[in-house]
Amino acid sequence: MAAARRLKRVLASQPGFLSLKSSDHPGEVGSRRKRFNKNKKKNWNKHSDINDVEDFLEDVRHQERTTGGLLAEKSDDNLFFLDVGQQQKDDHKASEQVVGKKRKGKSQRPLRIDLILQHDSLVPPIKDVLSYQQPNAKKLRNSAKRVEHLAAKGIVPRPQRKLLNRQTSNTTAKKAVTEANNNPKRDYYDIWGQEYRNSADPWYLQQTGKKQVKRPGKLNDKPSVLPAVEVIAPGGSYNPDFFSHQALLQEAHDVEVKKQKAEDKIERQLAVNKEDRATEETIFQEQVEGLVEEEEDEGGKVPPIEKEDKDGKVPPVEKEDKDGKVPPIEKEDKDGKVSPIEKEDKDRKVPPIEKEDKDGKVSPIEKEDKDRKVPPIEKEDEDGKVPPIEKEEEGGVGGAIALAEKKTERQRKREKAEKIKEQHRLAEKQQTNKRQQLFQLRAIKAAIKQQEKKTAAIHKQRKAKMEAQKAQPRRLGKLKFQPQDLEIKLSDELTSSLRQLKPEGSVLKDRFKSLQKRNLIEPRERAKFKRRYKLKYVEKRAFRAIT
Repeated sequence: MAAARRLKRVLASQPGFLSLKSSDHPGEVGSRRKRFNKNKKKNWNKHSDINDVEDFLEDVRHQERTTGGLLAEKSDDNLFFLDVGQQQKDDHKASEQVVGKKRKGKSQRPLRIDLILQHDSLVPPIKDVLSYQQPNAKKLRNSAKRVEHLAAKGIVPRPQRKLLNRQTSNTTAKKAVTEANNNPKRDYYDIWGQEYRNSADPWYLQQTGKKQVKRPGKLNDKPSVLPAVEVIAPGGSYNPDFFSHQALLQEAHDVEVKKQKAEDKIERQLAVNKEDRATEETIFQEQVEGLVEEEEDEGGKVPPIEKEDKDGKVPPVEKEDKDGKVPPIEKEDKDGKVSPIEKEDKDRKVPPIEKEDKDGKVSPIEKEDKDRKVPPIEKEDEDGKVPPIEKEEEGGVGGAIALAEKKTERQRKREKAEKIKEQHRLAEKQQTNKRQQLFQLRAIKAAIKQQEKKTAAIHKQRKAKMEAQKAQPRRLGKLKFQPQDLEIKLSDELTSSLRQLKPEGSVLKDRFKSLQKRNLIEPRERAKFKRRYKLKYVEKRAFRAIT
């Protein structure tokens, strides 16, 4: 408390302070206060009386609001004026009559609402320190000092020197002549119809990185030629024509039939074949598999299983004779006669195989036995002579190897002459073909025209197909676009008035499907809710007590 009184006395003793309240005396002593423990912080705000300090500060703030500062600091001219009596009032009225002669009655005074809205405080606004701050101010000041220092020495800074050395273009942009805004005959100016043109130097914009990115021309093309809002068929009206309504019903019927066919096709593909189903017999065979042993005959052999042929007959099984030999198998020839097939035994020799030559004579082909040697094969050369082939030694592993002899000069000349003759023949054949094509010019022109017509037809068909695809939705995602169901009323649902008509479909769904159809967004499906934790059912204690 003593500190508060001391602060009050210090402020009141200052020369610039002038109190507006007569009760404020620095030497006034209050009544005796209750004693309390001052060494505890919780008692400071509880038992400290600062009302006198607050009153003093409020008085200072009031003086600043009303007079713009402390009254002690104001001059006499700002606080007082000289009253000269009736003469001043007469002069004031005369001046009013000169200024406004047409004004009658009382002098105009400001309205009460204007006085309320006026700013009555004379305290100047607080200086915004942030508005005076500049980023990199110290760096800019140092840079400016360095430029001034270099300019004093006559040195041009490097950035300015580069701008001076750069060659300027001769073509200067003409300044656009702007018309006056008060001209009613001026052309209409569309702020969205004209492109922004920057008048700055292109090189400067490129070096400073402020050059605008060129807009791609593809962004100006619409992703689809379909309109934003498609008009429904005439049969979709609330009171449609009979034939228009029947045509729309037929279109909806065709869509439903197509869906039903697709479902039936899937069911047929997933259906189980009756032949592949297990029967009682096959089930029984699988169950007894390996449980029943096959019966053996008296000799301990298992009788062969007889198998039926296509006619349902079982062929007889051939049995061996006492010697263990199987009799020869009889085979039918073309005439239907059966001739026994001779079987060679070990001691019998095979007769030589006969082969016919070109003259129709049959010459026996000699067959080599183990002790006989094969004579060397002789081959004629181009001169018709047979060169001898060296025989391999008896101890050799491989067969006879023919060694190529060196060609004579006569043989080389003959091969060269034949090669030149073949080249002349091919060149003459090519010239003959070219001469023959002169007589086929008409046929060739007709074939070329036919090919051009065919190519033009293919190009036209391909272009028509591309134009038709522009009206179809493209594949933008993993899902395929599914068209919206037709909004249609049945014959018994039609109403004669618009008031009784029931709404069909949803505007939000229609707009969403339109965005997908115009390739603005990809087809989507509703996100499936997946529970993170399983539900746990707990019986409450109150319910458990009842049950």
